Amino acid sequence: MEASDSGWRIEQDLLGALAVPADALYGIHTQRARENFPLTGRPVNRHLVHAYGLVKSACLMANHELDGWEMDRYTAMQAACQELAEGRLDGHVVVDALQGGAGTSTNMNVNEVIANRALQRLGHPLGDYRRIHPIEDVNRHQSTNDTFPTALRVAAIGQLRSLERAVIRLIDAFQGRERHFADVVKIGRTQLQDAVPTTLGRSMGAYAEAFARDRWRIYKCEERLRIVNLGGTAIGTGIGAPRQYIFRVVDFLQQVTGFGMARAENLLDATQNADVFVEVSGMIRALAANLLKISNDLRLLASGPHTGLAEIRLPARQPGSSIMPGKVNPVIPEAVGQAAVAITAQDQAITQAAALGVLELNQFLPLIADQLLESLTLAQNACRVFSDFCVSGMEANRERCRQTVETSTAIVTALVGCLGYERAESLAQTATREGKSLKQVALEAGWLTEEQFAHAISPEAVTRLGSS
Repeated sequence: MEASDSGWRIEQDLLGALAVPADALYGIHTQRARENFPLTGRPVNRHLVHAYGLVKSACLMANHELDGWEMDRYTAMQAACQELAEGRLDGHVVVDALQGGAGTSTNMNVNEVIANRALQRLGHPLGDYRRIHPIEDVNRHQSTNDTFPTALRVAAIGQLRSLERAVIRLIDAFQGRERHFADVVKIGRTQLQDAVPTTLGRSMGAYAEAFARDRWRIYKCEERLRIVNLGGTAIGTGIGAPRQYIFRVVDFLQQVTGFGMARAENLLDATQNADVFVEVSGMIRALAANLLKISNDLRLLASGPHTGLAEIRLPARQPGSSIMPGKVNPVIPEAVGQAAVAITAQDQAITQAAALGVLELNQFLPLIADQLLESLTLAQNACRVFSDFCVSGMEANRERCRQTVETSTAIVTALVGCLGYERAESLAQTATREGKSLKQVALEAGWLTEEQFAHAISPEAVTRLGSS
């Protein structure tokens, strides 16, 4: 490293010399990556960066146990890893989210930041790699090919747990509406046509059940991510790393993450194949499918409010039009639906990237990491917005539901038990022909009393499993 008076320092690598901002915690490898990959205009996902801090901390612990550094150097490097893991060095990990080299630029950016922050803590000049070296010290016995996918797994586990909590919150919101709407009878519909009566509460309960399956899938797929290739170095053979380091490093990873991590039995497989990330993405895509379907259902049920179904009222979140006074749109379900569509697209990118890996390594891991962590964030935020800003404050339009039940011929199915099929069919035909409600025709014909009709379409009757 050469000093400069122009606000830059000069660093050297295989390709020669390059100027780096004098106060940057990153170094020459990062500077080259910044110039080479101006693609997305956004840096590596912060959750991956934080997880990388934990992975580097575990590697330092394993190496210190084997070889040892002077305690002040070791303490300074560990402190830098902790700062990275806590997000205090986010501004210094500046490489683009998409990059060539299977994540090498991210790994080197992290190595340089940890080394320079440790040097800073010890009072040495930035770039004085004779004291602490990004590769010789911070990256000792490691490769991008084992640290990057391990960091991605650690980041994804943390985000999956956050997503599970968000889904539970959404389940609770729908279960609350299920109880609140238990006595609201409405018309169930198939193919957008009136079918048979049910309750609004049962509809909400069905939505809660769908998200409960998502919660279980999310919980279970964490198991896949706990298996890591850390210690496998370049292709999974562990070349360049002592056997004892390979045996111990995942133990330290468990310690710093608190996750039940385990070393893969086949490190070559865990290094070259990315199908695990496709599987996890598929679980998020399943959640996205439910978010899209159910958010659209709520839009339809709230449509109108005067000329649509209008069976529920969604919380009014903002004025809906710059030209139509008084219009309020279902903006939360619309936003949730867009997030769901984006997650589905990200799943396709992950699938393609995993399939395009070649031989002993997947060169598209940066894309997989970016899309997987982005979809996890989108899913979390969509669930929270949906539960907090829409579902929890949703109300039933009880009068509208009562009117549609009494005027729809769909409730004739509920009357078959007390009228018989032929008489119920005649009742429906007469009501349609004369433009009267089923209730009116049945009472006028003397086929049912008001009490019998009310009982046939009561919440208890329409939600009973089968016929009594």
